Amino acid sequence: MHPRLLVVGEALVDIVTDASGESAEHVGGSPANVAVGLARLDHPVDFATWLGHDERGERIAAHLRRHGVTVLADSFGSSPTSVAAARLDQSGAATYDFDLHWELPEVALPQGTGHVHTGSIATVLQPGADSVTSVLRAVREQGTVSYDPNIRPSIMGDLGAVRLRVEELVALSDVVKASEDDLALLYPAESPEQVMARWVGLGAGLAVVTLGADGVAFRVASEERTGRERARVKGVVDTVGAGDSFMAGLVSGLVAAGLLGDPGARQRLHDATLEDVGPAIERGLATSGVTVARAGAYAPSLDEL
Repeated sequence: MHPRLLVVGEALVDIVTDASGESAEHVGGSPANVAVGLARLDHPVDFATWLGHDERGERIAAHLRRHGVTVLADSFGSSPTSVAAARLDQSGAATYDFDLHWELPEVALPQGTGHVHTGSIATVLQPGADSVTSVLRAVREQGTVSYDPNIRPSIMGDLGAVRLRVEELVALSDVVKASEDDLALLYPAESPEQVMARWVGLGAGLAVVTLGADGVAFRVASEERTGRERARVKGVVDTVGAGDSFMAGLVSGLVAAGLLGDPGARQRLHDATLEDVGPAIERGLATSGVTVARAGAYAPSLDEL
């Protein structure tokens, strides 16, 4: 029986306006994408976020529920639902304007929670970021933690302060996944191997860096060597949501292997070899491979892998 998984983070509406002035709205937010991805992979998923009592908030909640995600009742407040507005020029380049609200209250762990995933804007934007820290500390007594920094410098501010915050959360996490772009911002003078060594030194059992078309690099706490796997991509329509899809597949695979999801899993993951985590890496690559072959942040089911 799968443990319940709790995802904590932002869900928002992306408003994209093209060069002709035509606009379209889409449900977005990295943690929301991960929640949907995990639910599509047959995990029981709760989601703690911050939505307004407005049309966009109801649309986001309906989208999540339709895909099998339980939105926690305390995820609604008086502020409007967050919006990220992108305006495209004739070349397709985007300029962004954000209206973000993250007033997440203290999160009570739902009964049966064995794992918490968090990441992105929610981990640095106050006042809700303090609630994120609290829930990560709380779950460590009964389960495990995964984290995706998903660096957005235009929103998160000073990268030096962000780096300190990232390392604080890495120290509370069992699995950390970041993109090579994240690492270029946070640690411009260090290789992925150096950063992964730093992160397992802080306490993570598994560190993973996605390398785009070159696949992934990963490091476990029990070994000093680095594993690498190539991407599983047969065709690319777009890369929207690919990193979130990989994260969902990775967490799903680790839960299935007994390396996340219960109090003993932390030690099992710290003792695991590169070969032990290999099937979970493969599931992450498989899920992201399906996602990039479809338009938008598509989340595959197990029978599509």
